[in-house]
Amino acid sequence: MIKQSIRAAAFGAAIVAGLGSGIALADDAADFYKGKTVTYIVATAPGGGYDTNGRLITEFMQKRLPGSTFVVQNMPGAGHLIGTNYIYASEPDGLTFGTFNTGLIYGQLTGDPGIKFDLTKMSWIGKVSSDPRVIVVSKDSGITSFDQLKNLKKPIKFAAAGVGSASTIETTMLVKSLDLPIQVITGYNGNEDQLAMRRGEVQGIVGSRSTFQQFVDDGNGKFIAQIGGSETDVPQLSSMVTNEEGKKAIALVESQSNISRLTAGPAGIPADRLKVLRDAYAAATSDPEFIAKAKTLGLPLDPLIGDAVGDSVKTAMDQTPEIVQFLKDSLKPE
Repeated sequence: MIKQSIRAAAFGAAIVAGLGSGIALADDAADFYKGKTVTYIVATAPGGGYDTNGRLITEFMQKRLPGSTFVVQNMPGAGHLIGTNYIYASEPDGLTFGTFNTGLIYGQLTGDPGIKFDLTKMSWIGKVSSDPRVIVVSKDSGITSFDQLKNLKKPIKFAAAGVGSASTIETTMLVKSLDLPIQVITGYNGNEDQLAMRRGEVQGIVGSRSTFQQFVDDGNGKFIAQIGGSETDVPQLSSMVTNEEGKKAIALVESQSNISRLTAGPAGIPADRLKVLRDAYAAATSDPEFIAKAKTLGLPLDPLIGDAVGDSVKTAMDQTPEIVQFLKDSLKPE
């Protein structure tokens, strides 16, 4: 009986010691960030949804990691490829990570030679929101419905970001599969597309609803179709399309709409530091002040943390060979 008591005491002491060791490791990982500068890469130009989200995230993650300094570095170019390649090639020490757009999922699926990363291997920290896509037309375009757009006799211009971006890929897929009278003009970053619509350089865009909600609310444009989301004030594009290629394109775009405003680092960030970053991200996105600021800025919130985000990305990339070929065919130059 005495031996059993001794063994039980020893076992209990071992558990306590193990727990203490785990707590110590977590504390050590958190302490690592004291006095450190964290670089948060935003793979687009200043202004626009990615930049706004990134700066809000860094403000509140820094708050959750006392002694750290978060610095936002904009790294636009090549449809977010430059910034994302930089993140992936960075030292996996937990001091460099950032945000980029989901169009890179399409690029990896189709074997884009400019991609030097593997999204399935990145260290996923979290995502802020889900965000349906919308077709937006400017007020001066005179277009009020998708049917009117589809039946135009002369093509109009739609803005898009860099080649390889979600904006360009999704617009190109929809234009080709639905045979829309649209000329896609690339190279608009940040909020340049909204300015271009107001100047009359372009007449529309396919983009995230949250990015263009204020533009529409201010009377500068109109949503004529939506892909994904639960809102009922704008008709779903899928309800207005009958051809099979169009349905495939819409389904592929919709698979991306629940993965928005991602934050990830290079593969191989140590597990203890990655946990600290994920905990800081979770605390940041649930902070009442963060939520209030996001609401003021018109940013949708639907946070997801860690491996759950990575799993969503892997699911989006798990496409049949037929869908991948469809995607490749859709993006071939005319």
